[in-house]
Amino acid sequence: MRIRKTFLAVALALGATGAAQAADDLKIGMVLPMSGPFAAYGEQILAGARLYLQQHDEKLGDRKVELVVKDDTGVAPAVSRRVAQELVNRDKVDVLAGFGLTPSAFAVGPLATQAKVPMVVMNAATSSVTEKSPYIVRTSMALPQITAPIATWAVENGIKRVYTVVADYGPGHDAEKQFIETFTEAGGEIVGQVRTPVANPDFAPFLQRVKDTKPDAVFLFVPAGEQGVSFLKGYQERGLADEGIKLISTGDLTDEDVLDAMGQSVGVMTSFHYSEAHDSELNKQYVQSYYKAYPGKRPNFMSVAGYDGMHLIDAVLKKTGGDASGDTFIEAAKGLAWESPRGQVAIDPETRDIVQDIYIREVKEVDGKLQNVEFDRIPEFKDPVKAKN
Repeated sequence: MRIRKTFLAVALALGATGAAQAADDLKIGMVLPMSGPFAAYGEQILAGARLYLQQHDEKLGDRKVELVVKDDTGVAPAVSRRVAQELVNRDKVDVLAGFGLTPSAFAVGPLATQAKVPMVVMNAATSSVTEKSPYIVRTSMALPQITAPIATWAVENGIKRVYTVVADYGPGHDAEKQFIETFTEAGGEIVGQVRTPVANPDFAPFLQRVKDTKPDAVFLFVPAGEQGVSFLKGYQERGLADEGIKLISTGDLTDEDVLDAMGQSVGVMTSFHYSEAHDSELNKQYVQSYYKAYPGKRPNFMSVAGYDGMHLIDAVLKKTGGDASGDTFIEAAKGLAWESPRGQVAIDPETRDIVQDIYIREVKEVDGKLQNVEFDRIPEFKDPVKAKN
């Protein structure tokens, strides 16, 4: 009888401890570039995350949320790892999130494994990111996932000879490899390749090389933001458009955050997973809410990845009764599906990566504003690299 009472007392104590943990504030450590050349990444991801929290009474899965934001300054893996260690060891966060660039996610992945802390990646797009830790789940994209569709579209629309220009880091390598593979398998020819520096590239010599080669099109991948603006201006000034050389790209080139500054971008063709102009009721509500929360700012794909990252954490905690411990969290995340402002999305239970619709878009002027207008859709598209394995 005494043993039974002792067992019952222990069970009740453990249950009370679990309930207390579930009732505690949920601490989410955000590792983001909040300064330096990629600060816009961090600002947009954080804006989307905070918008979701505002709409849900600052709670996820009935737990009050505390965001702890750390600036990793951009492409600085050592800084990313250091601030993530501070978040885990000193701040005792329950979840790591953010990660604007691949080097950041690569640096922190082993730490997430060691600490068994779930890590929600909201941008870093190299295909292998989710392989860096079993505790990583991604709500943004993989570069091959958004690259293959524009390669297929190009061949189907008479573009046979392409010169590729990509930034010389993980996502650029992924984009280059996938574009070449898909394009050549469909019958296209690669007539030149160049990799540009990640930081402060001078595009002039590369643009001249492309012009001299006279391809049907140039395929471009550079980090979203100012580099795309710089490339497009050089493309126009050096007369590549006048020579009939088309510009095709992944959709981060014409990201809404910089689209207004791009000048003559009408007609640029891209493939991507989100557009401010996406035609759904949920996206219209999202865009309206975003403009209200952040006057003068346009919602873009990074803001939506931050928003969906919070949605994922919310949905996981509702499944687990508030338990955010690493193994429980990741198991609950596998197979989750929901409607996002971008369309239907799901987490692949095998890869912990996002499955989503990819759209072919053209930059057009709509009601006096440049927009990425979607005109074709590839439904439920997985990262082709992982799909092949």
